[in-house]
Amino acid sequence: MEEILNEYYEDNARKLHQMVDKILCRFGGLSDKDRDDFYSLANEVFTDVMRRYDRSQPFASFLFSCLSNRIKTEMTGRNREKRRADRISISIDAPAGEEEDVTVGDLIAGSFSVEREAFDGREEGYSRRMAAYLGRLSKLQREVLLLRSDGYLPDEIRERLQISEKQYADCHSAIHSYRNVSILF
Repeated sequence: MEEILNEYYEDNARKLHQMVDKILCRFGGLSDKDRDDFYSLANEVFTDVMRRYDRSQPFASFLFSCLSNRIKTEMTGRNREKRRADRISISIDAPAGEEEDVTVGDLIAGSFSVEREAFDGREEGYSRRMAAYLGRLSKLQREVLLLRSDGYLPDEIRERLQISEKQYADCHSAIHSYRNVSILF
């Protein structure tokens, strides 16, 4: 057992780290801190494997399968935590406070406005991205966007276009949806 321990831990645990790196290359997108976390996890797994090893198979195979299973379990847990965070997030278009005309996005400081971007340069013509963005919107959605860019309030837009609150909300959601707006970035 001492031979195995020396083999995997000589030269700053180079052989153990190589085995971990081989498993992690399937996942990608990991920072140095993540790699350090997995190297620490590998030390725990190595200790457990040394205790359970019964020589019925090659040590390297047994260690690799145990490391692989434990790393996959850890990745699953990390991804589960990310999804949990996504479930508690709120939309930037969610109403903020008691005024229905104010959204969370309105309260966040920033100079980007879909409305301003869409129609500020309409005399010169649209960029390729803006044309693609506008192409994703329906005629009604473009009309709502134009009126918003001209400074009309939601009540005024609904009255002018003779649409319901729900129709306006649907248009507003489509105008600001990440799927549509992401093409501008």
